[in-house]
Amino acid sequence: MTLSELYIRATGYEPDNITPLTPAGSNRRYFRLSGKVTLIGVEGTSREENEAFIYLAGHFAAAGMNVPEVMAVSDDRMSYLLTDLGDTPLFSCLDNRTLLEKTVRALAHLHANGAEGLDFSRCFPVEEFDERSVMWDLNYFKYSFLNTSGIVYDEPSLQNDFERLATRVADLTRRKGTFMYRDFQSRNVMVKDGEPWFIDFQGGRRGPAAYDLASFIYQAKAGFDDETRNRLTDVYIKEASVCEGFDPDAFRHELRLMALVRSLQTLGAYGLRGRMERKPHFLQSIPPALAGLRRIAGLDDHTDQFFSEYPCLMEVIDRLTGVTPRHTATEYDGLTVRVSSFSFKKGLPDDPSGNGGGFVFDCRAMDNPGRYEQYRSLTGLDRPVIEFLEERGEITKFLDACYSLVDTAVANYLSRGFTSLCISYGCTGGQHRSVYSAEHTACHIKALFPGVRVILNHREQKILQVL
Repeated sequence: MTLSELYIRATGYEPDNITPLTPAGSNRRYFRLSGKVTLIGVEGTSREENEAFIYLAGHFAAAGMNVPEVMAVSDDRMSYLLTDLGDTPLFSCLDNRTLLEKTVRALAHLHANGAEGLDFSRCFPVEEFDERSVMWDLNYFKYSFLNTSGIVYDEPSLQNDFERLATRVADLTRRKGTFMYRDFQSRNVMVKDGEPWFIDFQGGRRGPAAYDLASFIYQAKAGFDDETRNRLTDVYIKEASVCEGFDPDAFRHELRLMALVRSLQTLGAYGLRGRMERKPHFLQSIPPALAGLRRIAGLDDHTDQFFSEYPCLMEVIDRLTGVTPRHTATEYDGLTVRVSSFSFKKGLPDDPSGNGGGFVFDCRAMDNPGRYEQYRSLTGLDRPVIEFLEERGEITKFLDACYSLVDTAVANYLSRGFTSLCISYGCTGGQHRSVYSAEHTACHIKALFPGVRVILNHREQKILQVL
């Protein structure tokens, strides 16, 4: 059954338009169907996963929680329609303190009441965060991220640490497990009428509540500072403290443990979606995720013994997060790749190495966001411009072609001991297409070749940084 037929079943009318929405990290496809009413259509790839979402959405709605209503389901259960919550994810409102606090209060409510009467056997793909489930995540990190980083490690010792960590987490699940959202982050919260609404909870299962708060406050691209993380933790604890038996001190301890587990799982996803599938958003998330992991592990405080029972894992994290050079341009003797965005009207960027050569890519063949009023004051770093470019698909194909040249050159330069390579992206104003392309290329190179120093220069935006 097509989404159009499903819309007719739900409303009695044909849809006026069916518009594809920006794809997320999964393989599910989303569409907006407009007409008599506007609905969101979802085409899944797993019947069991769809069934889990449909069941959980009904359960949470009955408990008074803000989740989309399932309006219609196809006979084969492979597609369904939801109420439309709009286009504003919480990710675009991270400076709104009131919304952030509302969100963590709603999360505490979900943990306190969401498990009541819930049939966990209907969760997907497993019903609880047990030893096996935790090991899946830890091995996801090992095979999809660690093993693509070129770091040599003692595999038996790391496996021992993983097993100790999995046992500790599974014990928390058995003793304190509630409904664990599993992927609770600001892109999975929509803002409608000033209130947070939860989406994409189909991977939820029984597990520690602290895992969800850790997922939220340590989300790499959210970039919360310590003050914000501490404040949101306090808000959550105050809301959860009304529950009998809730121990704030124990929760804070569990929160840091879950932050480690979640960060490793997230890096596994970034390795798969970014390094292997070359999706720009995930590549761009790797550097802040590594920086966050180092803070969680406490590796810069030699008196911090919180994770001392996992010595091999801590050594691996130390080496992973210590490979990003922090040198100035004159102190580094390895390969430096300079990635620039610029306006063709103002000439090519300078090459301070004096070597010449490299690549100059012309972005002007793609549709220019600067031609549209709503994007003129923004740059290729802003989410609306990113979505504009990615929805058209031109820039993804363009960058894939660029990467095939760049990756070969970087690998060759490393093997030959060269020290400098320049890569530049130009467009009309050096504001939208070239900025997006340079930003994603810099993150792509840093993720694929961690030992390379990458200097990113958005010349017309006066932004210069070392990755």
